[in-house]
Amino acid sequence: MGAGPSWQAVSGQHRTVWFPYSRTTGDGPRGGSGAGVRLGRVADLTFRTVGFGDDAVEYVAAWDLQRRVHADVVSGGPDTVLMLEHPPVFTAGKRTEPHERPAVDDGTPVVDVDRGGKITFHGPGQLVGYPIVRLPDHVRVVDYVRRIEEALIRTCADLGVTTARVPGRSGVWLAEDARGPERKVAALGIRVSRGVTMHGFAVNCDVDLSWYDRFVPCGISDAGVTSLSAELGRDVTVAEVAPLAERRLAELLAWAPYDPTPDYPAKPDPAKSYRLITPGVGS
Repeated sequence: MGAGPSWQAVSGQHRTVWFPYSRTTGDGPRGGSGAGVRLGRVADLTFRTVGFGDDAVEYVAAWDLQRRVHADVVSGGPDTVLMLEHPPVFTAGKRTEPHERPAVDDGTPVVDVDRGGKITFHGPGQLVGYPIVRLPDHVRVVDYVRRIEEALIRTCADLGVTTARVPGRSGVWLAEDARGPERKVAALGIRVSRGVTMHGFAVNCDVDLSWYDRFVPCGISDAGVTSLSAELGRDVTVAEVAPLAERRLAELLAWAPYDPTPDYPAKPDPAKSYRLITPGVGS
């Protein structure tokens, strides 16, 4: 794989959002462990539209851009969210097993990446966001993930789609109903290095869902995948969803306490193995 295009080739449009907040010593949602000493701060979060539609960005080029922006943020540059679409690509996280890789005979690339999780798909009709942000000292990685999920849950609600988390499974989900089992509408996969995040999320807007027939998304075999268009019965484009997601990300990445959306019932991840431990037995 060669080097990606220059910064100028993929820099896109820039928008900086200034958001007032009170930074606290806690790290949780409102009413949890987030109570503490409050320090007045103003957060700035730069959104960069790297490429949508015909300007969709090849995955490896976007990954190169992520690394450059990450180095800039580590060095004191502004927190940045890259917003884009990818041409069709499968990405394999660090937990992907050999048998989980898709059978590809049409030249669609399968790229091994340094994020967590398993195999997933990116492609046209999917809003991809890469928040590259410095985590405050009081924010743990798990809280950061929950904040991204909450931002996407609220984005879906803005469009009239009710979603929530499923404890034990990352991402944003619709509940089981007459239309089918629980189904994922947004996936997450992150990496944190030197206190700064990389990788991010993907929201299915009007993506071709047949791509997901080629593999078991995120290794979860007992649930489905959906899109905002499929749920609403109309075409919901990336261009429609992007500004809504930006607004919600700006809210949640201001690090203020928040009221989380109630979770759906917990379910274990079938891609992980669990061992039952009975107290007093075998110890």
